[in-house]
Amino acid sequence: MAGGFIATLGDDANANNYGHGSELTASVIIICIVAASAGLIFGYDVGVSGGVTTMAPFLEKFFPFVLHRMADAKQSQYCMFDSHALTAFTSSLYIAGLVSSLIAGRVTSTTGRRGSMIIGCFIFMIGTALNALALNVWMLIVGRVLLGFAVGFTNQAAPVYLSEMAPPKWRGTLSTAFQFFLTLGVIIANFINFAVTRFGDYGWRLALGAGGIPALIMTIGAFFIPDTPSSLIQRGKVNEARRSLQRVRGSDSSEIESELNQLISHNEAIKASNQDPFKLIMQRRYRPHLVLSVAIPSFQQLTGINVIAFYGPVLFRSVGFGSDGALIGGIILGAVNLLSTFVSTFAVDRVGRRILFLQAGTQIFLSQMALAFLLAMGSGPDGNTHFSRNAGTLLLILTCSIAAAFAWSWGPLTWLIPSEILPMEVRPAGQGICIAFNFMVTFVLTQTFLTVLCHFKYGVFLFYAGWVAVMTIFVALLVPETKGIPLEDMDQVWQKHWFWRRFVEEIDSKK
Repeated sequence: MAGGFIATLGDDANANNYGHGSELTASVIIICIVAASAGLIFGYDVGVSGGVTTMAPFLEKFFPFVLHRMADAKQSQYCMFDSHALTAFTSSLYIAGLVSSLIAGRVTSTTGRRGSMIIGCFIFMIGTALNALALNVWMLIVGRVLLGFAVGFTNQAAPVYLSEMAPPKWRGTLSTAFQFFLTLGVIIANFINFAVTRFGDYGWRLALGAGGIPALIMTIGAFFIPDTPSSLIQRGKVNEARRSLQRVRGSDSSEIESELNQLISHNEAIKASNQDPFKLIMQRRYRPHLVLSVAIPSFQQLTGINVIAFYGPVLFRSVGFGSDGALIGGIILGAVNLLSTFVSTFAVDRVGRRILFLQAGTQIFLSQMALAFLLAMGSGPDGNTHFSRNAGTLLLILTCSIAAAFAWSWGPLTWLIPSEILPMEVRPAGQGICIAFNFMVTFVLTQTFLTVLCHFKYGVFLFYAGWVAVMTIFVALLVPETKGIPLEDMDQVWQKHWFWRRFVEEIDSKK
């Protein structure tokens, strides 16, 4: 399905300016789809954690005080789910992911990108089993921590794998597959959340336990794909790197040898410098890479999307949708997100990264402002007024607008851009820092959102709208266009940029 769609996309003239990597083979499509399916486990967890926190049997067993608040007719709709223990269930995954993503950067240098994905999937299956069999809150939290360690590995390795395997001309298109599977995981989780409610006290266990299925599928698939040529060369496996290139680049031996020799030369230069990648990326010449590797994943979370993804069902229930209606609203939200990912798949290597960022930033900003106004008018300043049916429908439309814009911009591009701008010598460190900051900001926002919602009420969406304005200006001024440029030639981007060129010009003058 995805392969057929990708194969119909048009040409990118910029990519044709470079000598290698223009052919899109069936092998590279299949390999990238298998690797991108690592996003499925992260997406499933995002969706299932938001859904089970609305299930009465789950709340009754672990968070009974939340049910008591829901039964209080005088309780503000904004505050009924405000619980540090409840948010700890969701956000504990991200503090663990923060730590593991930094560790994964070093592990990846030893085991390769594929090895890190396999390690992550094994840990995910253990964490899933603990959650499904949980007898108390602490067992839940330990399971979530293991899940965090797992996605720290897979989220660090999979985007880099896709960038290194994909031909430059198709890198954006193939890399959006990670976001596609992430979104698919969310919507599958939403369907399962809705389906298992009929199983009563065991429904939430089935929902949490089902997360082991995509992890098992990904683990099996990973054993049948090669590691990336860059990773193999870094570990001295030149012949395996040649075979890996032959699988993904086709039968043109001259192009394969040219790309292989370029990777070998680059790797030898890195070894000659003999510097730790985490120390290296702190040097002035890597300032553009470091800033974007921190800013882009942090900004992604400040769009407010994960708050909507995690707490979408909670939000819908808070404004009067009811338990089933809240889960159905979550399914609709996930479906919009999934379909909108194809916009990025189609456009990212045609119109470029910057256009998608700027258009989506405008749409998200306007939708956040409208959402705040709707909540203020629909539920009253104190959140004690129940939404009308029309107001509830409009709330769903606005959240879908935010989800759609995110799905063709900050969703896939957050994984794509850091992985493609980072030079080989700092790629594991830079990607680890990228994922760590993504998890750190996610942890803070998920741990505080329900409390902030209780106190700020509708103003929380004004907060996010302000951040969206800031990040859109940041993109306009400081994020260069990278479509179609081979990873080895990415230095040209910084040399031509009005601000970042001062950092690379200093290095060029020394050379």
